[in-house]
Amino acid sequence: MENTQSVDRKYRKLIIVLSIAIPVAVAALFGIKIEGYDFTFLPPIYASINGLTALVLIAALIAIKNGNKSLHEKLMKLCLALSASFLIMYILYHMTSESTKFGGEGAVRYVYFFILISHILLSILVIPLVLFTFVRALAERFDKHKQLARITFPIWLYVAISGVIVYLMISPYYSH
Repeated sequence: MENTQSVDRKYRKLIIVLSIAIPVAVAALFGIKIEGYDFTFLPPIYASINGLTALVLIAALIAIKNGNKSLHEKLMKLCLALSASFLIMYILYHMTSESTKFGGEGAVRYVYFFILISHILLSILVIPLVLFTFVRALAERFDKHKQLARITFPIWLYVAISGVIVYLMISPYYSH
């Protein structure tokens, strides 16, 4: 089996490219509007996917703490699939709909923007963390996987939960 440095080197360029390309593509796609499609139904779905991701992440942690590697692996692959489906729906929505402005005032506005900004920044940071953590598991370097997962897990969990909170806070302002 290849050592961790070899595996990391093998996938490093791909992970770096994806870690840059995904946020840049998402940001660029905000500027592209495709008319004639109505995906305004997606925000509660992709917010629910964020919530489900959080629950599955917690279940995966419990599985591995109980020594069930097989269940942990399946649940983590489900988390990756959920995150990918979230991303696709998020992009579809924002390419076909105008961005919703938060209408809250006072202290709640500051709370909303703090959660939103931290959510966005950490969602960018978590991409390479998730991918390197996953690659280390694939390489069966579980010591290095576990070491990185201790950083990745709480950030990914925060991103999933804060995504739901952002949706709940902005949902009254969606125009239908």
